[in-house]
Amino acid sequence: MNFLRTRRDKALARLKKLQIHLKEAHKLSKGKVCVYVTGSFGRGEASNYSDLDLFIVGKEEKNFRVLSNLDEILVKAELIKATRKLNFPEFSGDGEYLKHYTVGDLVASLGKPDDDATNTFTARLLLLLESRPLLEEQIHKQAINSVINAYWRDFRGHESEFVPAFLVNDIIRLWRTFCVNYEARTQTSSDEKRAKRKLKNYKLKHSRLITCYSAIFYLMATMGKKDTVTQYDAKKMVYLSPIERLEWLLGEKGFTDFSSKINEILSLYQNFLTKTDQDEKTLVKLFLNDKKSREYLREANKLGDHVFELLRAIGERQKPFNKIFRILNV
Repeated sequence: MNFLRTRRDKALARLKKLQIHLKEAHKLSKGKVCVYVTGSFGRGEASNYSDLDLFIVGKEEKNFRVLSNLDEILVKAELIKATRKLNFPEFSGDGEYLKHYTVGDLVASLGKPDDDATNTFTARLLLLLESRPLLEEQIHKQAINSVINAYWRDFRGHESEFVPAFLVNDIIRLWRTFCVNYEARTQTSSDEKRAKRKLKNYKLKHSRLITCYSAIFYLMATMGKKDTVTQYDAKKMVYLSPIERLEWLLGEKGFTDFSSKINEILSLYQNFLTKTDQDEKTLVKLFLNDKKSREYLREANKLGDHVFELLRAIGERQKPFNKIFRILNV
């Protein structure tokens, strides 16, 4: 769809412009840390009003970070100066989430109780599902390889029948974490705060839903064709944006009968991007109108219905059933 391609091109152009203003940050980070964007910029669909979500992930030697604490502060300062110069919105939480992890942190925390608390869970999953390198692309690739290898640790001996259950369960866990976090913050308050939560719910039921389930679709389709999913398959998925995964499915042999469902999802998503191409104050005013907010949330639920229908269609296509689909249900 031309609209989606245009948004992708514009988002990439803005990131390239930002990179020009990060020459000092590049010198400091070279060979040490990558900075990758997630959110709407990572998905390649940012508007003029989108903020910048990013993570700093670095190398380590003998369990110590290669980037020093002082240089880390300087990298963050360069990021802040550059984004302010280009009129990006301020980093959320007053920079609270502008943290430096190591690749080892992302791998070592996998499956551990403190994975959520340290935010390594979100950093790791978004690295795989919707990231794009801003600084040090090579380290970004190394991080992806290390994380995928960790999820595929049991691949040897199961090469012809490997089910990426660990990764699939973490993707679903991420989606449910987004939903739980939203519900936990939904309490009685002012009309404006309720409108902001409705807006967040509207975005959650579009962008986060497609981020998570486009990956599930890709893995299920691969499983259906090959009876296994390799690390190479996972890497191919990672280097596609959520929308590109749906477009990939459209072009796959054997899935043409799903084209109407996929095109309907893409159409609804394009509609969502068009409607949210406004500043937050304007959008909050829309959601202060009960009739308008109900209309928007009905559209979000409609997208969810189509995603569920496609999930079931892909899952039940393989006989007796797709092994990943079975994981999702039991």
